[in-house]
Amino acid sequence: MGLRNWLEAPAADISAPRRPKLNMLRGAVTRVTTPLLPDDFLHLANPLWSARELRGKVIEVRKETADSATLVIKPGWGFDFDYQPGQYIGIGLLVDGRFHWRSYSLTSPPNWEKKRISIAVKAMPEGKLSSHLINGVPSGTVIRLAAPQGNFALPEPPPEKILFLTAGSGITPVMAMLRAMVRRDELPDVVHVHSAPTAEDVMFGEELSALHESHPNFVSQVQHTRTGGRFRLADLDALYPDWRDRQTWACGPTPMLDEIERVWQEEGLADRLHTERFAISRADDAGQGGTVTFTKTGRSIEIDGATTLLEAGEKVGVQMPFGCRMGICQTCVVPLVAGHTRDLRSGREHGEGERVQTCIASAAGDCTFDL
Repeated sequence: MGLRNWLEAPAADISAPRRPKLNMLRGAVTRVTTPLLPDDFLHLANPLWSARELRGKVIEVRKETADSATLVIKPGWGFDFDYQPGQYIGIGLLVDGRFHWRSYSLTSPPNWEKKRISIAVKAMPEGKLSSHLINGVPSGTVIRLAAPQGNFALPEPPPEKILFLTAGSGITPVMAMLRAMVRRDELPDVVHVHSAPTAEDVMFGEELSALHESHPNFVSQVQHTRTGGRFRLADLDALYPDWRDRQTWACGPTPMLDEIERVWQEEGLADRLHTERFAISRADDAGQGGTVTFTKTGRSIEIDGATTLLEAGEKVGVQMPFGCRMGICQTCVVPLVAGHTRDLRSGREHGEGERVQTCIASAAGDCTFDL
């Protein structure tokens, strides 16, 4: 077993799930090619073959609406297709000489045909990467990937009765759930209420209509907020009187989710509610900003109180650990060497020696990290 463990040990820390047989081969090759790693040779044959990191290739960029698109991606060596519908992956793309990372929900069901995955991206006014993914990524572009993760996921088998409440790009993880259930031919009693400004803004609108027509037990209600106003939770009793009996998945803007969580709590149904947030809820007394120094890389940057420490590191090219970017998964936690930071959600300050969630914290004066 000692020899086997030595052979299987990966040459470098990678985010992809380990495959023992492949790792054994790569480990053996690594040790006979050191100091040159297998990647130095494999990359010449195929840019998706890597023992150091998980990679993917953009196969297609397909418009969904005027400001959103589906990206079809072919993952490279080591990607685990046995993910749960509703989970997200990290995408790393080289823009202006630096890798920019963001997390996006998978819209493809697990074990998708031809070993492809897909995400759907909506361009945001302040989102440089999202706009680039939609408008500036040609087919064939090689990107970096982080393995699927997240707790906003559909169980197997699914509940007998489901309620989906989504708005805007919050529909993306739910599409993976719907597609997975249809693929497995196990679509139960499902009600899906989705909100978008107009019919032209509805992502996957034609697919939702087709599902509604072809599956009697699937109800799709699309609320056009520009003409009909936002969907009122008080209307659930009249429209879907059994909503309290349903397991609910909700994803959308922060005010919408805050209201849903409040109503479900008041009804004593918190254990039946699953939510996914794409933006953190910031406290009124957000960080004051300061100079963030990364000692290992010798880089520093001055940020305001609205910029997270994770974003600060990425702006100067520091490889920052991250996962959900929402303060949930704890992947981004690093020790604070000096100075103070402030949690953007609670306003709580952290000082020297404490461990900080960089995706939800900003500088409260000058601070230093050993990265």
